[in-house]
Amino acid sequence: MSLIQIRKRSLTIETTYHEGGPVADTPLKLAAACAVIRNPYAGRYEPDLLPFMAELRQLGTLLAQELVDTLGGKDKIEVYSKAAIVGVNGEMEHGAVWHEAGGWAMRAVLGEPKAIVPAAKAVAATGYRLMVPLHYIHAAYVRSHFNSMEVGIQDAPRPDEILFALVMGTGGRVHARLGGLTKEQVSVHDGQR
Repeated sequence: MSLIQIRKRSLTIETTYHEGGPVADTPLKLAAACAVIRNPYAGRYEPDLLPFMAELRQLGTLLAQELVDTLGGKDKIEVYSKAAIVGVNGEMEHGAVWHEAGGWAMRAVLGEPKAIVPAAKAVAATGYRLMVPLHYIHAAYVRSHFNSMEVGIQDAPRPDEILFALVMGTGGRVHARLGGLTKEQVSVHDGQR
């Protein structure tokens, strides 16, 4: 029997045209794909979480591909992140499995970008909202692409559930003008600079 039992999924898309300045030539699109699953370890300690982490790669691939399709193809994606909200009968480690599973899935779907995939996670009550950090997929220090997006679902996670989310976007902040490394200046290809 599968460890992954999905109760519901959501897809949220934000389109930003301006932040009080001129309208952008190309609006910024951010999207979050979420899945709410039953936590197979809620209410008990499980010493071996590796089978759960391995099986979650399929869910990660499903959500990552949904985001790529929604945002117009992998060549359009410039920022990414991942998140988990664990219901109160679970533990932080039940959300931490998403670091490898969700991150691996996004890298595979996007063609192996080098920058670390930022993340946020929490153990929380139903309806909790989480701000998820975003950055450039090829180099973490591209300041114009530091951003965030809110994820959450009103009726999730229930105490025995986990909400897993992946977030992608088509660019940096609208009106970014704070200097630093630009995406055009990335040259080291070490995932940082």
